[in-house]
Amino acid sequence: MTRKRTIKLTRFEIEIMDALWDLSSASIREIHEKLPEKKRPAYTTVQTIIRRLEEKGAVRQTKQIGNAHIFEPALTREAAHRRLIDELLDLFGGSARPLMAHLAEAGKLSLEDVRELEIMLAQKGIEESSEGESQSSKGAKARRSGKA
Repeated sequence: MTRKRTIKLTRFEIEIMDALWDLSSASIREIHEKLPEKKRPAYTTVQTIIRRLEEKGAVRQTKQIGNAHIFEPALTREAAHRRLIDELLDLFGGSARPLMAHLAEAGKLSLEDVRELEIMLAQKGIEESSEGESQSSKGAKARRSGKA
């Protein structure tokens, strides 16, 4: 089984990716202009970061119009966020409890958020149990037919 290569992004790369995710497809100039004016880096800096993101496999060049290269994300925002959250959880030994406790204490986790999480966890439990039943019934059929 081949393991998919994970793409690590720096905070600055994520800022550039945010602009590209919002645009969905853009030239370096368009990405540069999408960045907040107050802390907008030089055009050449954005160009360098886009090339690094391309080397990492986070963006890909889709076409060229004149001398402008058009790029699109090769990585979804959700995948990038998932990677960051997994890294954070690794710092806590894989346990979400310290993170959840901090979010609750800081007032960044509401009772409504907890209720939504409960619904998600219940749904995940239902899906996992139905997958388990499906797998065990396949095994039982295979055993009955002598193929196991």
